[in-house]
Amino acid sequence: MKILVVGAGAIGGYFGGRLLNAGRDVTFLVRPRRAAELAKTGLAVRSRLGDVDIPAPTTVSAEALRGGFDLIILSCKAYDLRAAADSFAPAVGPDTAILPLLNGIGHLDTLTARFGESRVLGGLCMISTTLDADGRILHLNDLHALAFGERDGALSARAQAIAQTMAGAGFDMRPTTAILQEMWEKWVFIAAGAGITCLMRATVGDIVAAGATDLTLALIEECAAIAGAQGFPPGEAAMARSRTMFTAPGSAMAASMLRDVERGGPTEADHVLGDLLRRGEEKGVRAPLLAVAYAHLKSYEARRAREIAAKQAA
Repeated sequence: MKILVVGAGAIGGYFGGRLLNAGRDVTFLVRPRRAAELAKTGLAVRSRLGDVDIPAPTTVSAEALRGGFDLIILSCKAYDLRAAADSFAPAVGPDTAILPLLNGIGHLDTLTARFGESRVLGGLCMISTTLDADGRILHLNDLHALAFGERDGALSARAQAIAQTMAGAGFDMRPTTAILQEMWEKWVFIAAGAGITCLMRATVGDIVAAGATDLTLALIEECAAIAGAQGFPPGEAAMARSRTMFTAPGSAMAASMLRDVERGGPTEADHVLGDLLRRGEEKGVRAPLLAVAYAHLKSYEARRAREIAAKQAA
């Protein structure tokens, strides 16, 4: 199976790197700066579950990209989705499967409108990674799981072929017949986690120490109520995991969106919190804490945009 990984950042580089290290046919679609970096230093993963060092990964630019790929793995930020779709469009053939690992659900509609429903799988990953100053991928926790499946729930031949290709590549992988349910459960988890840690500008442990777990639990329930109204109520196991992880004393856990805020970068507020809030409003579900968390992030983005414009005008 010929695989195109869009980008070689923290997520795509991790899973793509492990696939390539296991001998799979992987090409990374990268911008010139990342291509030069990879040519100089190689693709490096640092993980307590095993390091990966690939001196010369195969890369391609958008201008040089051609068809012939069986699987495209997409893990960009949601605000970069349209640009990413433009870049990998030449690689999409009649039988190409697109596996997005983005947060939320809205990206499925965008990709389907562009490439057709039959080409777009559902997918998610559970992992915490980042790039260091040298471009190495740092794996920050013990999770490196990837799930995918047909959105109609079928266990198709192509899903089984993808599973066979990914098997033994050094990360946890499974096809599922309930990918939309699992994507909604993850959405509830990340929206609650991003909402509370960004709103408080604090780790889970700090929020617990402040005696504010009631707010965390209320936000989890708001997000779950929206999912339920949309026909995907989170299972009790998923809810128990969220409650446990987001109320653990001393936990250093914080959403990656909080790291985005702390470094002054863009966020996925619209795609993770705003879209969920909108879908709740469609069904008449009130989510006041989610609305406050979303307004907090939009206020940050407004200030960021103003400061960038002021620097450009100076």
